[in-house]
Amino acid sequence: MGDGGTMQSAQLVSFFREQFFIRDLKSTKREAVIKELIGPLVDSGNIKNPDLVLETLYKRETLGSTGIGKSVAVPHCRTLVCSEIHIVIGISEKGVDFKAPDKKKVYLFFLILAPPSDKSNLYLPILGKIVETVRDAKIRRSLLKAKDFGKFVEIFEGG
Repeated sequence: MGDGGTMQSAQLVSFFREQFFIRDLKSTKREAVIKELIGPLVDSGNIKNPDLVLETLYKRETLGSTGIGKSVAVPHCRTLVCSEIHIVIGISEKGVDFKAPDKKKVYLFFLILAPPSDKSNLYLPILGKIVETVRDAKIRRSLLKAKDFGKFVEIFEGG
């Protein structure tokens, strides 16, 4: 962490995993895309009770869409079913109506799951750094065009 508790891009991308990168999401509905995003976490054995996670994420969406506008959504929650922070990145070619405040379809997803308390207290800084990074239209457009995980990470880090 730098001064004032800000997170650096390199620190954030250390949470990105190639196995949790979905280049071409198939789902076109909000709940279906959330289910698709947790798929790699279930397949890898990182979450044992996907129904509980889905219920928590769906409930979070009823409080207000995690679609932040500008074609980006950051579905997130704290859950007892994981012991560390996980980030799943998804890109949709078709776009998904995620009830974002700007009414635009979402093409770029960052799913964040965290345990009820994480010792390093990184959940909110991670969320903040993702939002800060994707606010930049040039970065956002480049991320959406990234053909693979390596290129995505390079762009996110500012390369």
